[in-house]
Parts: sequence; C-alpha cells; structure tokens
Amino acid sequence: MTIRLYDTRAQQLRDFVPLDPENITMYVCGPTVQSGPHIGHVRAALSFDILRRWLSHRYGRVTFVRNVTDIDDKVIANATDAEPWWALAYRMEQEFAAAYAGVGIQPPTYEPRATASVPQMQELIQVLIERGHAYPAPDGSGDVYFDVRSWSAYGELTNQSVEAMEAAQDADPRGKRNPQDFALWKGAKQGEPADATWASPWGAGRPGWHIECSAMAKRYLGSDFDIHGGGLDLRFPHHENELAQSTAAGDGFARYWVHNGLVTVDGQKMSKSLGNFILASDVLAEHEPLVVRYALAAAHYRSTLDLSAASYAEAEAALGRIETFRQRVLRVSDADLVAAAPGAIPGAFAAAMDDDLGVPQALAVVHEAVRAGNAALDAGDTATAVESARSLTAMLAVLGFDGPGASVAGGTEASALDALVQEMIAQRAQARADKDWAAADRIRDAIAAAGITLEDTPAGTHWSIDG
Repeated sequence: MTIRLYDTRAQQLRDFVPLDPENITMYVCGPTVQSGPHIGHVRAALSFDILRRWLSHRYGRVTFVRNVTDIDDKVIANATDAEPWWALAYRMEQEFAAAYAGVGIQPPTYEPRATASVPQMQELIQVLIERGHAYPAPDGSGDVYFDVRSWSAYGELTNQSVEAMEAAQDADPRGKRNPQDFALWKGAKQGEPADATWASPWGAGRPGWHIECSAMAKRYLGSDFDIHGGGLDLRFPHHENELAQSTAAGDGFARYWVHNGLVTVDGQKMSKSLGNFILASDVLAEHEPLVVRYALAAAHYRSTLDLSAASYAEAEAALGRIETFRQRVLRVSDADLVAAAPGAIPGAFAAAMDDDLGVPQALAVVHEAVRAGNAALDAGDTATAVESARSLTAMLAVLGFDGPGASVAGGTEASALDALVQEMIAQRAQARADKDWAAADRIRDAIAAAGITLEDTPAGTHWSIDG
C-alpha cells in the first residue's frame, strides 16, 4: 500500500510516509467567518473530507484539525452596531457548519477558533523576534512584522523570489523595513472595537491572519505534522507566510502541502470579493444533498470545477443508476448491503484513490460494479449481483455517499437512522482509540437507551434495533 499525493512545495507527486502510521495528522485552513459560505467553500472542505476518509480507511486514526478565523479585518468591517464582530462570527460559523453537514462532511477532530489561541500566537511572535526574524514597528504603533529578507527560504512554497513579490497589504507600511514584510501583530487602531484587542508586550492589538494558523497547527498537532491543506488561492500569501514563520521559529511544520482546485463561474474564480459566488444554502435548497456532494466530488480535487445545471443533472442521473441497481438486488435477496464484507473494495478502486485521490477513476469502478451487478441480475446470477452490491456499498461508504440523502435497505428513514448511528459509532471508536473509556461508555449507553444494540466484530461494529 503506497498513497501518493501531489505536494505543492515539492511540485510533484510524492509517496505519503506519515510521521506515525497509527495517527495521521492533518491541518486544513477553515473559513474566515465574515459572511456565509459559497459553494466553493464546500468544495474545498469536501476535498479534504474525502482525503481524510481514505486515510482513515488505509491507516485507521486521523487527527483532523480545521480552524475558524473569527477575528480578522473583514469580520470587523462587516460587523454593525446591532451585531458586533463576535456575534457575526459565531452566526456565520454556524452557517458554515450547516453547509458542511448538509453534504455529509465529517466534523473535525478539533475545530479551534483563532480567538482562543492568542497566547500561543504571542509566544510564537516572541520566538521570531528573539531569533531575528521579526521586529516591532519603530513608530510605536504596536505592529510587529515578519522580516522576509531575514529568512532565505522565503518564497519556497510558491517558487517566487522576494523581488518578484508585491508589497504585503495586510498592515500599515510605515513601520516596515521591506514592502513585502507581513504583519504578525496589528496594533489597535482608532475606531476599532475595544473588545477586538488583546494586551501584548508590543501594545494592545490583535493577531495577523497568518500567525493564527501557525500557532493553532502547532498547538493541536505539534511542531511537525503530516499534511497541511487548503484552497489553491491560499498558497500565497497565506500558506507561504505560514511556512516561513513556522520554520523560521524552528518548527518542521507540514511535511506535505495539498491544495484543492477552485470553483469557477464562466471561467472566473468564484469569490466573495468578485461578487460572483453562489451561496451553499441556495444550492442545497435546490438540489438533494447527495447530488451536491457527487457533483462537487466527481472532478479531481486539484482540477478547476466549473459548476452548471448540467453538473447536478449528471450527478442525479449517476446516483439514480446506483440506486436502481441496489433496489433490484433488494428485490431478489435479503443480503445486508450496509455492512460490506472485509476486503470488498476492489483493487482498481483502491489504486485510483491511492494515486493522488483519483476520485473520477474510483467512480468509474463504482459504475462498473453497477454494470456488472445488473448484468448478473439479468443472467439470474443472484450471488454475483450480491457481491457487486457489497463491493458497491463499501466503495460508497469510503466516498461518503452513505450519508445524508442516501437510500439503503429500508428506505429514507432507515438511511437517516443509519447515518446517525454510524456517526455515534465513529465517535465511540475515536474515543476508544484515544483511550477515553468513559466517553466511549457514555456513547454506547446513549445508543442502548434508544433501543439499539451494538455488536463489535472483527469486521467492524454493527447495529440492530432491539426486539
């Protein structure tokens, strides 16, 4: 088993060799919650949800961190007298959570808010100052900058020279040594909310955007971790700056940098700043959640995805073919299609997923299983059809197509119940992996109180309704 991922820093496919095969560590940049999510945000989160699911299938435990940037210039700018910045940030955070859950994206292991890690950010800034890679502005503004020319590796993620870079626009340039120096700490400015500032050795203020992720990644995953993910638009300046400040502080930081492609509208990048975005809530109101998930996942995660009405129509048709086959099998067999047999995932599917998360090629294997299963049913070969269905169910589960809106034995109600129980089973498994036996017992007791029995077997945990 060898997984290959395209590493942006190396600019090539690399064999994935984790620091600890028993605990894969991932940090993915989450939303800046100044407004609600567009469908591009959901595509990005889904890309890493599928990567996480495949790594979980291959290795078992994955510690997945996705942050929330709840203090930022844009959050403050969008606040009003009626809704202060922190209230806006919380409301928008809930909108993102609803959109993610709507398409079956698993909640992260940890989801830290930037405002909860300010002391760690200040510690990191102090280390950079002591090492000669950062400096307080000499004008007494309270700003602190990273000195890009002090770090010879600056620009390595995006393969740029400092001379070719534009000036950083994230802070007042008056106190900068170089135009490209970026803000680590922003001194409090007149007119900004008083509760949006924290005390610091350099004066009251708030953290810069880039230092937030460096500090949170280290706090929750340590100085070295396996994968850092995010949208292609974050490579510069955000991820470039993260890499520079963390490695300049002496941390190994991310060993692999993985970036998903963008969603376009008429060939233009979808973004809030361009005003051409499609709200996730509007898409989910118009289409079934599973159709949206399929449409967003069908293209390779690194490709640019141009969404249209045809994208959703094609997704709906593909899912319809899958469901039609499953219902045909149910009519001739009592086979348990939910609990797939061990080793049921075809080798071609695994090979596609191992090769830089080749979901389009993996979906081709899914539809081949449907074709072969239908052919077996037409020939009266029920046993072969059931095996195809078991294999299909295993593949769909890995891709997350067994969540919201999935139809399994027993209909939509059974699907909803299965999704809830499976999520609790997953939480219990994580608690047991963490040796949090009290939490694991609480989850099992809650499941039992609902009249559901769990059976732990070598093939996994199965559930049934009592009586």
